[in-house]
Order: sequence, then C-alpha cells, then structure tokens
Amino acid sequence: MENQEDLDYTPDLITLEDEAGVEHECEVIDAADYNGEHYLAVVPYVADPEKMLEEDAQVVIMRTVEENGEEFLDIVDDDEELAAVSEVFAARLEELYDIEL
Repeated sequence: MENQEDLDYTPDLITLEDEAGVEHECEVIDAADYNGEHYLAVVPYVADPEKMLEEDAQVVIMRTVEENGEEFLDIVDDDEELAAVSEVFAARLEELYDIEL
C-alpha cells in the first residue's frame, strides 16, 4: 500500500537548454546557498520511478546568476567551487537521510 507521502510527491521540474539548443527536462533535487551564491542540484528527469531506480543519475550542480535583471542557471565548472558546493550537498543528504556518503 502506498503511503500519503508517495501520493503527494510532485517533482520540481525545470527545462534546461544546452549549447546546441537542445532542451532537457531536469528535476531539482536540492538547493543550497554557499559563499553568497545560490546553487541547485539537478538530475535528468525520469517519469517512471522503476526506470529511475535502474539508471545512474548524473547530478549537475548549477549556480543561479543574475544578469541585466534576469536570472539564469550556469553550470559550475571551477573544480574547487564544484568540490566545495558538492560537499555542502553531500552533508545535506547525509543529514536528511541519516546516511554516510
């Protein structure tokens, strides 16, 4: 029997466009602030929960950036920044799910 939490889950979806103009639907799995910047952890969206469990999701860390009054997402490509922000997300997951990564 499904519990109420399973029935109430609605993924936080966003559509990202890559350099070639191809759109990708992604799910925001977490958000965090670090050093005055706001970051999102996103994974490719898979509608079928069973298929989602079969695949290894690639988490992408994105930074929100404001330019000319518009907000957009930018991939974090600096290795040091990526490592630091990844640790923030890992610590949040460890605390939330009582696991050790």
